[in-house]
Amino acid sequence: MARERFIYHAKAPHPIPPVETQTEYIEAGDVTFGVEYRLLDEAIGKANYGDRLMSEENEDRKAPSDRGVTVHIFDNKGGTLIEWIKFDCFDEEPHIHYIDTANRVNDLRGIDVVADGDPLAFALDRIKARLPQMVVEAGGTDLAGRVDLAKIDEALPRVTEAAYRARFQVDLEAVHRDAVNIEP
Repeated sequence: MARERFIYHAKAPHPIPPVETQTEYIEAGDVTFGVEYRLLDEAIGKANYGDRLMSEENEDRKAPSDRGVTVHIFDNKGGTLIEWIKFDCFDEEPHIHYIDTANRVNDLRGIDVVADGDPLAFALDRIKARLPQMVVEAGGTDLAGRVDLAKIDEALPRVTEAAYRARFQVDLEAVHRDAVNIEP
């Protein structure tokens, strides 16, 4: 996947949020991880964006079709989860979202499976080795300053277990049902 930059539009105000019934949340200080198995198809795209799957300039582009584990990185300050990074460890086009909600930017960057290997192993390694720097890249300088690396290290085994459980014990029918039965 070539690196894309997508600026939010009113028709697609945010990347598809976690499906609550399919997401396991793990706290690590001021960071909360969300782990889920995701399916993307036209029905799920419509459930999230109605008939507006893409921005006006990309009207004729079809909804992507892919699947895999997603690891969300949230700031949980004040009890509200604000997503800054999302690793979509998909089968076809794995990528990272750097999400700056305040500036309405969703910066997508592909994961190179030739250079980086398994996208899920890559994501877990990047979280361990580079999380504060990645949060800064997304625009979350405040959160980056509050990342407690000891708490991240303590939580990573649970995140890893949840991610591989999602990958290998997925109920595709339940994931699809829950992903399309949401309010757009």
